Amino acid sequence: MGKLFTIGELLVDFTPTQQHGSLANIEHFTKHAGGAPANVAAVCAKLGQQAALLTQVGQDAFGDFLIKTLQQAGVDTQFIRQSTDGETSLAFVSLNEHGERDFQFYRRHAADLLYKQEYLPSQLLTAHDIVHFCSVNLVESPMKQAHLALIEQAHQAGSLISFDPNVRLPLWQDKTACCETILAFLPKAHIVKLSEEELLFLTTLEDEQEAVQTLFKGYVEVIIITHGAAGATLYTKKHHMKAPANKVQTVDTTGAGDAFIGAILSQFLHHQLTVDQVVAHCEQYAMSLLSFANGYAGISTTKHGAIPSYPVLSLDMNLG
Repeated sequence: MGKLFTIGELLVDFTPTQQHGSLANIEHFTKHAGGAPANVAAVCAKLGQQAALLTQVGQDAFGDFLIKTLQQAGVDTQFIRQSTDGETSLAFVSLNEHGERDFQFYRRHAADLLYKQEYLPSQLLTAHDIVHFCSVNLVESPMKQAHLALIEQAHQAGSLISFDPNVRLPLWQDKTACCETILAFLPKAHIVKLSEEELLFLTTLEDEQEAVQTLFKGYVEVIIITHGAAGATLYTKKHHMKAPANKVQTVDTTGAGDAFIGAILSQFLHHQLTVDQVVAHCEQYAMSLLSFANGYAGISTTKHGAIPSYPVLSLDMNLG
């Protein structure tokens, strides 16, 4: 049975307890485990698949909290290091009346960015495993080099590689550096998930189909574009199909994109797909793949936080 290995940031999200508005005006917050790679691992675990996270947190109370939370979600935490060299990253999140977010990060001495490639276990991967990564930890750091090393290991093992940039511009020196880095890593992945805003950011093209086709480079075989409440579209080099999203009472969109891609990857693991099988499977089952992922992500927006909002479900459930 294959396993999901995610790599990248694990941090604490502080979300408003009740109020909507700017961070300056919010008085009370609730802490939740967060970080896109951690969220995706938690989704896969809650959907009955094996999942592990490779990262580093501080040897502090927040790091202890994060590891415990992932363990309770069923994530394999044996590859999470705790270090006194850095501190656990924090993010404060404000929500408007529609549940949309604004972020303020505290990660000047982030332990996750100090994770080194020599910390990676050797011969970790097989052809039935999936490696998933995002862009937050692709800033110049030891962790960026660790990403490159794990991606190379995945290619050598024949593992599927998934990339969700999950763009957070405040963490970059400028937009150009962010865009160029994402475009450099994107061809290394077989599966790419982007929001429609991220697609425009990376390509500057208004026409979605035209923009998507420019990204089929390198190893890229499947591109999924999410449209929020309007659903999502799955593209291969020859075909594309769009599935609508369910209408829900949105409370908090934190981690919804991670819920979506986690639900997709969980199905790949469930069917034990390999690199040479994924395109045919996506073309044949695009609607069911997207409908389940849309439904799961929609459910996650009806509660606060990311990991706490992910339900334990069977992959056979109809969420349409």
